Amino acid sequence: MADRVLVVDDEEEIRDLLANYLSGFGFEVAAVADGPSMRAEVARERPDIVLLDLGLPGEDGLSLARELRAQPRPPGIIIVTGRGQPVDRIVGLELGADDYVAKPFDLRELAARVRSVLRRTKVESPPAEPAAARDRYDFAGWRIDLSSRSLMRSDGAVVPLTTGEFDLLSTFVRNPNRALSRDQLMALMHRREAGPFDRAIDVQVGRLRRKIERDPAEPELIKSVRGVGYLFAARVSPE
Repeated sequence: MADRVLVVDDEEEIRDLLANYLSGFGFEVAAVADGPSMRAEVARERPDIVLLDLGLPGEDGLSLARELRAQPRPPGIIIVTGRGQPVDRIVGLELGADDYVAKPFDLRELAARVRSVLRRTKVESPPAEPAAARDRYDFAGWRIDLSSRSLMRSDGAVVPLTTGEFDLLSTFVRNPNRALSRDQLMALMHRREAGPFDRAIDVQVGRLRRKIERDPAEPELIKSVRGVGYLFAARVSPE
């Protein structure tokens, strides 16, 4: 079965260009112009990857990226937009995008990025754990609930996390006491490889430390591993 690509862009010329070009690579392509049409198409066809413009009429593309990432089986997400500033890229990636391409773009490069994201998101997951073990984990006085996407202290207070912070923490608790590179963390979070400009993982680690560490300057849970990346040193217990 052909991989399904959904293009979400309010410019008809861009929609037609991407649909025609990507169809030539054997993809099954649908194209819509706004958020409501995107939701209807996602519910009907369950695309494998969404190419999402940020500047949509009446609705911010970043909120749509967050909505897509929150689905039980989210599609790959590539933001394709005229906003090319580093802050826009970082925000998009933190909200769950797998890649970010600024307009004007090279069609061959975009097609290569689509294939790269699809390869990564199609990597088979490990065998499913029992539901209770998969959904909630306790560590160092904290509880993370993957089904409700919430983090709670021992006193029951909920600590708000961004989408990127939650995805990173859930990756850590699933892989405790394992040194992981930035590329490995990106892959486990079903995002693109870490690029040379991209320190989004470091930014998210810093923010997580400020929220869960007793002393962020002397982290006990998320430890830096020189020459490798990071290691989650907490004892994790499925609840």
